[in-house]
Amino acid sequence: MMLKKEQAKKLIDLARRSIKLFFSDKSIESWESKEKWLNEKQGVFVTLQRYPGRELRGCIGFPYPTLPLGKAITEAAKLAAFEDTRFTPLIEDETDKITIEISVLTKPQEMKPKNKSDLITEIEIGKDGLIAEYSGYSGLLLPQVASEEGWDAEHFLEQTCIKAGISPKSWKNKGCRIYKFQAQIFSEEKPNGNIK
Repeated sequence: MMLKKEQAKKLIDLARRSIKLFFSDKSIESWESKEKWLNEKQGVFVTLQRYPGRELRGCIGFPYPTLPLGKAITEAAKLAAFEDTRFTPLIEDETDKITIEISVLTKPQEMKPKNKSDLITEIEIGKDGLIAEYSGYSGLLLPQVASEEGWDAEHFLEQTCIKAGISPKSWKNKGCRIYKFQAQIFSEEKPNGNIK
């Protein structure tokens, strides 16, 4: 599903509203929407960044399409704001000092090259995100991360393994499963601002 800019704006507004409602002990009551696209199951991530420095403030999501898009956005937004263990929970004063980025994911597909070393040639930096699964551990990095960090495909694989809490070279092991996915990414230029 390809989203239009006005749909992305609705998703970002929905994410911001679910975070703000948390502080008034309210939640968005109904996940149902008359708009069909909000009820389609979709994998999503919500990323919060401090403005203006774009410093990461929280990022959580659902890699697989298990929830309707509207519900996935509201849940991921709350989790990114209050449950990302890398950060202290967001305080109310910060809600208008963060920008929200939404990544709507394609369904992850396992990469199965004949030789593990061929994984490197099957990853397109800036387009593909990665998931590494090994020995009960799992880690995910969104497509934009490799571009932002200037990584090549091999370094991206290693960093995804590190994110999973496993050795950087685990991707070469026979039992390590690597998935790739793409994402449609929308973000605010400034808090409550235009979408790019």
